[in-house]
Amino acid sequence: MVRSRISGTGSFVPKMVVTNNDLDRMFDTSDGWISSRTGIRERRVSVSETTAVMAAKAARNALKSAKVSPKEIDLVIVGTVTPEMTFPSTACLVQSELGIRSGSAAFDVSAACSGFLYAIDAADKYIRAGSAKKALVIGVDRFSRIIDWNDRSTCVLFGDGAGAVVLTAEEGHRGILLSDIHSDGRHWDMLFAPGSIQPCHFEEKAFNDYYVKMNGNETFKLAVRTMGKAITDAVGGAGLTTRDIALLIPHQANIRIINATQERLKLPPERVFTNIEKYGNTSAGSIPLALDEAVRAGRVKDDDIVVLVSFGGGLTWGAAVIRW
Repeated sequence: MVRSRISGTGSFVPKMVVTNNDLDRMFDTSDGWISSRTGIRERRVSVSETTAVMAAKAARNALKSAKVSPKEIDLVIVGTVTPEMTFPSTACLVQSELGIRSGSAAFDVSAACSGFLYAIDAADKYIRAGSAKKALVIGVDRFSRIIDWNDRSTCVLFGDGAGAVVLTAEEGHRGILLSDIHSDGRHWDMLFAPGSIQPCHFEEKAFNDYYVKMNGNETFKLAVRTMGKAITDAVGGAGLTTRDIALLIPHQANIRIINATQERLKLPPERVFTNIEKYGNTSAGSIPLALDEAVRAGRVKDDDIVVLVSFGGGLTWGAAVIRW
C-alpha cells in the first residue's frame, strides 16, 4: 500500500518576543493571570515577516530535513486564514519563492486552527490517488494583524508562526494511517474574524472592526469534547486504541483544553507535547510548529504512533494518526 510518509519537518517563528509582562504594561493584566488561565508566557509577533515569508522559511527547513529539492515537489498546500493577499494564494507565492517547478499544483485551504490538518488530509488523498509523489504542506498564520491589541480576552492568546512537512509517497507500513476532518458551520459565530466592516448577510449582523471575535467559555467546552472524540474515533478507525499513542500533538490553544483532553483520554503527561508557553496559539502554524520541535527534541522515534488533533473556527476539527 502506498502511504504518505512525513520525510521532513521544519518551522519558523519571528524574532520579536512579546511576554506577558509586556502586555501588563499595555493594559490591566499580569503574567500570573494569563499563564494560569492559558499556559502562555510569551508569543512571537511579526514585524517584517509576512505570511508568505514565514511559510517559505518553514518550508525551506522542512525540505532540508527531508533532503528533498524544491524541484521534486509536485504539490504545495498552505493552511492559513491570514494569507499574504486575497489572491494569488500564499501557496503560489511559496512555489515561486522556493523555485518549485512550474506546473505543480499549489493552493490554500481556510480552516482556521485546523488548517494544517485539512491541508494534510488533502495532500494525503492526492498521494494515495497517485496524483502526487512529493507534497509540501504548510501551516502558517499571522494573527497579530487581525487581533485587537486593546482586547485582553483575545490578544493574550495568539502569536505568529509557521510549520511545514514534506510528504513522500512510499510503500510500507509507515506513514499516515488515517486522516479525518470535520466541520459544523452552525457554530461559526463562536470564533471568527469578519475581515471587513460589513453586514453578515445570513445573520444580518454588522461588524464595526476587523478583529477576531471569540466566545471563550463555549469554545473551551466544545473543544474539549470534540478533540477527545476526534482522537478516539481516529485511532479506532486506524485499528488502534489510545493506549497505542506514543505522542499526542494537539493544537496549542489553551493549556487547560490540552490538560482536559489528556485526562479525558487517560494519557500520561509524557505522551503529550506542548510548547504553548513559548508561542501561544499560532492557529494553522500550531501543530506543525510543535511537531517540528518534538522531532528535533528526539520525542518521536521510528514506528511510534503519533496523533495530531485540532479544533478551530468554522467550526472545524480533525485528527491524523501517523506511524512514524
